[in-house]
Amino acid sequence: MQITLEYWNTLANQTILISSLLSGFSITVVANLLVSDKKDKLTNKILKSATLSAGCFLVTVFAMIQISMMATSGGYLKDVVAKDFLIPRIIGILTFMIGLFSLTVMISLSGWTKSKKIGIFTTAVGILTLLLIFTTMTRISF
Repeated sequence: MQITLEYWNTLANQTILISSLLSGFSITVVANLLVSDKKDKLTNKILKSATLSAGCFLVTVFAMIQISMMATSGGYLKDVVAKDFLIPRIIGILTFMIGLFSLTVMISLSGWTKSKKIGIFTTAVGILTLLLIFTTMTRISF
């Protein structure tokens, strides 16, 4: 089945919106941790995870902008087929997945800064979140 350029354009635009929002959230966490007085290992791990997440989502935004520009009729100088944006598609999906994984790591680690009980809860929420996200991203037939 051939995916139309119209569909790629819509998919890219939706991914741009989602990645922009998640990148903004991650950048906010990074900014808050940078001005924080806490300098322990756990806070540094959360900072690294948030930074990786923000960076990955930003790369995803620009990869999807490339696809959107190519897939928009009249938006590119030459005729485009889906294989023309193979590289932005691979980069976009890989960085999106890494960003999602890093974001859930950040969620999972956040509770450990408060207590063991909260840490266990946030870790469970993070794992469940990641599993549910990946489940909704796959096609399951019953």
